[in-house]
Parts: sequence; C-alpha cells; structure tokens
Amino acid sequence: MPGNSGRKTFVGICGFAESQERIFRDFDVLEVQQTFYQPPAPATAERWKAKAPPSFVFTLKAWQLITHEASSPTYRRLKEELHSGSLAQAGGFRSNDVTRMAWERTLEIAEALDAWGIVFQTPRSFGPTAENLRRIRKFFQAIDRRGRRMVFEPRGEAWTDRIVAPLVEELGLVHCVDPFLREPVEGPGPSVRYYRLHGLPGYAYHYAYTERDLEFLQGRLTREEANFVLFNNDSMARDARRFLILIRGSSLEGSTKGRRKTR
Repeated sequence: MPGNSGRKTFVGICGFAESQERIFRDFDVLEVQQTFYQPPAPATAERWKAKAPPSFVFTLKAWQLITHEASSPTYRRLKEELHSGSLAQAGGFRSNDVTRMAWERTLEIAEALDAWGIVFQTPRSFGPTAENLRRIRKFFQAIDRRGRRMVFEPRGEAWTDRIVAPLVEELGLVHCVDPFLREPVEGPGPSVRYYRLHGLPGYAYHYAYTERDLEFLQGRLTREEANFVLFNNDSMARDARRFLILIRGSSLEGSTKGRRKTR
C-alpha cells in the first residue's frame, strides 16, 4: 500500500492532461495512459518518477497488445512495428510470444515508476465467454507480478458479479469500476477500491461532475482500505481538484479544465 502518511484516499487523473508540475503538485496519483497505446522508453518513465514527490503514486494501463484485438481503433496509435502474424496473436489475454513480450514491456515501465498497480481494461467486445475466462485465468496465473496489484476493468453488462467474483478471489484482482455505473466486487476481507470516472450517463467524456455527483462519490469511499479515484473525463483535472476540496478542505491553486489527451 502506498506509504502516504496513512492516507486512505488517493485522487488523481488519467493521463498527462496538464503540466507535470501541476499534476505532481496538486494530485496524489497519476494513471499513465501512454503505456496502453505504446509504452515509452524506460528512461522516460524514470524521469517522470524523479520529478514526482516521494509520496506520489503511479499506476498505469497495460499495453493494448494484451487486452485488445488488432482490429481495435486504438491500434492507430501503436508505433511498434509488428508483422501481420504477430498482430493476429495480439489481444484477448492470449498466451503467446506477443502477449508475453507486451507484458514484459508493461512491467518494465511499472518497475521504472515503482507503480502501485497495473490496469487491464477490456473492450466491450471482449465478453465473459468460456474461452475468454480460460484465457484470463491462464494469463494471470502465469505472469510474474513483482508485487504489483492487478486491476481488472471489464466493460459491458455481461460481466455480472457472479462472473467477476470468482476471478477476483482466485486471481487476486482488484475489480475496477465506475462507481456511478456499478459497485465493485470485493475479495475476502477489506478490499482496495479503484474507481475510474468516465462521465455520465456512462462514458460521456464531455460530462463535468456536479457537486451532488461528487458528494455521491464521497459516499462510495471505504474507510477500511485505500481508495483510488481517477477522473477520466474531459474536465478531469478541474473535477479532481473539486473532489479534493470536498474530501479534505484543500485550497488548491487553479481550476483549469485540462483537456484530455487519452481515454
């Protein structure tokens, strides 16, 4: 657990929506998005880590080669030169040389950042079929986590609590949700909560959260374990600052919107 003077709630944003100086000054955590599209050089991640305060927490998204098929539009931002055969093996938690390489590259950046956790976000097209559940189990049972938390964000209504609960318990996953859409499935005992906020009524990134929304969100925090609250909407930086003021009475400088760069 991040050693942040006993702090229970870590508030931040998804991606470098504004200057690193402001992010590291005002927030507790940053979820790096660049690693999903194309992992940077480890030296780049090391520079981010060196600029951040010692108590600052990093998380990151796993490379899309692990979770998304090559037909995904997100591959337009892939810089890695892969031949068609390799692309055919990518995504869907397959177990092969391509996904193993993608995991090692993701983990390399996680190590450089000393990241608390790694987020595996699946597309809506990736449903809980028997084959997909088999792949998920095989993937997470095989990888070397090196002490990092594995955060699983499946998308789509088909991922019911009945399906997610065994994965959380068997594989030691943190179930990531948008708390305005559903409650997380928790493992035995007190569980970390990892929230990603995508706008309302659901994945409406242009949405700016109201005061009533933020009060609702405050009520979804657990006192037993840590809460990670990552805003992922267009006004993410402004909304994250407003939430910090609500829960801590902070007086933060500035309230610029911070236009998003990644989703």
